[in-house]
Amino acid sequence: MRRDGNKWSILTIIFVVFVSIPLLTLFLKIIDGPGESWKHLVKNVLLGYTLNSVGLVLGSALFSLLLGVSSAWIVSRYHIPFKRYLEWMLILPLTIPSYITAYAYAGVFDYGGPLSSLLASVGMEGTKLDIMNLPGLIFVLGISLYPYVYVASRAVFLYQSGRLMEASKLLGANERKTFIKVVLPMARPAIFGGLLLVVMEVLNDYGAAKYFGVNTLTTSIFRAWFSLEEPATAVFLSVILLALVFVFMLIERWLRGARSYAMASKSDIRLPQLHPGPSQGILLFLSAFLPVLLGFVIPVSQLIYWCFLTVDKTASLSFFGIALQSLGIALLTAALTVFCVLLAVYLPKWNRLKMLKGSTSLAIMGYAIPGAVLAIGVMIPSLALDRWLIRLGREIFDAKIGLVVNGTIMGLIYAYVIRFLAVGYKPFASSQLKLGSSISESSRLLGNGPVRTFLKIDLPLLKTGILSAFVLVFVDIMKELPLTLILKPYDVSTLAVKAYEYASDELIMEASLPSLGIIATGLVPIIFLNKLLLNEDQRQST
Repeated sequence: MRRDGNKWSILTIIFVVFVSIPLLTLFLKIIDGPGESWKHLVKNVLLGYTLNSVGLVLGSALFSLLLGVSSAWIVSRYHIPFKRYLEWMLILPLTIPSYITAYAYAGVFDYGGPLSSLLASVGMEGTKLDIMNLPGLIFVLGISLYPYVYVASRAVFLYQSGRLMEASKLLGANERKTFIKVVLPMARPAIFGGLLLVVMEVLNDYGAAKYFGVNTLTTSIFRAWFSLEEPATAVFLSVILLALVFVFMLIERWLRGARSYAMASKSDIRLPQLHPGPSQGILLFLSAFLPVLLGFVIPVSQLIYWCFLTVDKTASLSFFGIALQSLGIALLTAALTVFCVLLAVYLPKWNRLKMLKGSTSLAIMGYAIPGAVLAIGVMIPSLALDRWLIRLGREIFDAKIGLVVNGTIMGLIYAYVIRFLAVGYKPFASSQLKLGSSISESSRLLGNGPVRTFLKIDLPLLKTGILSAFVLVFVDIMKELPLTLILKPYDVSTLAVKAYEYASDELIMEASLPSLGIIATGLVPIIFLNKLLLNEDQRQST
């Protein structure tokens, strides 16, 4: 037992407790019971909020599935015009937060907007298409989140389908039958993995749903916390939302595991490219470019137009201060998150207690928790800690101590780390898995300790995985809204919060500058990361 109780086991336990505090807090607070308005919510509106959330998830998932799988198959299977550019352009909508896409499309469909002018030019003056409803929100979330499905699908289509297509041809099956009967079932685990990310993002959305006036469980949490001032009711709503997340996770696992399709490694025969005729090639290009047009080109064009109209009002020293704050918080938190990712990967491996080997699963649960729920799970214990510190300072040191964690940048960064730990964990864990354990084990046999082995052997070989984790976390932090709205200090703001404040005050055109700032800071690292991963993939295939 003494041998098992080593320092790595103790550090692993501390780390697990560190990342599980918000979730444990929510379940413990249920014991206290809900607030006064709970019965009214259950009787009158809770069912509607839940149905809206479920309908939003199903609609957005199906739309994302259609756009993501079709575009992934086109760029993987066919040699079409501008294919090299389409492959990475299809990822670009991820650089735009869904609430900003919602702001842009509200302007596109508004009176006097581009669509209204287009309809007037063809004799349909006065016709207005209303997008500020549940179907409109499904459209916005679908075109914003389909890249999760696209990336997962394309990886399988490109590297796992070569032999399948060959075997199918030998058996006399045509292209359509092979795709439906063979390729899609083989890609199903990856596709449903991408869809699960879509589901989590939809349930986390607050800005787009609030602006479109669609009542969901997430918007109800904010309403209970801020408008009704009932934290207990917000906790109960958070637990319902969290339960809904886990229901969708179980459904995804059941659908993915109903049949067992797996391949041990990448096929040495890549998916053969078909060369369509000129007219068919153009049609395929337009089909694959449509998601880029809807999810990136149109909203960014609308934002740029608004920015030209309002930049003299919004481009001030205070705005640049907010931009620097947002950038600094994202850089610092991304670095801390990557450090925690390393702990989540290596601490369970270095400790000697078998019961802690699977503790990593707790570490990556944060991404499954919507931002509004996680914020409440962080605020409650941090407030209790601050009260204890204030009382301790007064009784022992006779000193007045202000808030240390709650309502400070420290609490916000802690919540960010918990929320996006899984985002950084996945690319790094994949890189670490490819590295294998033989080199590290050889170093340990030569007398090097685990830390020295990591610094001298693993770290140089895993630079791409670490950089990927850093970039992905950085981009997500720049976009995060619900968690930031609840936990940010009064004297701190971010570009996401600034854009939301403008939109809430009906200054939608003024929201364009901070929105473009978010897009620009996400666009550059995403393009760089894509090129880096493509270069690494080409080196491995040669």
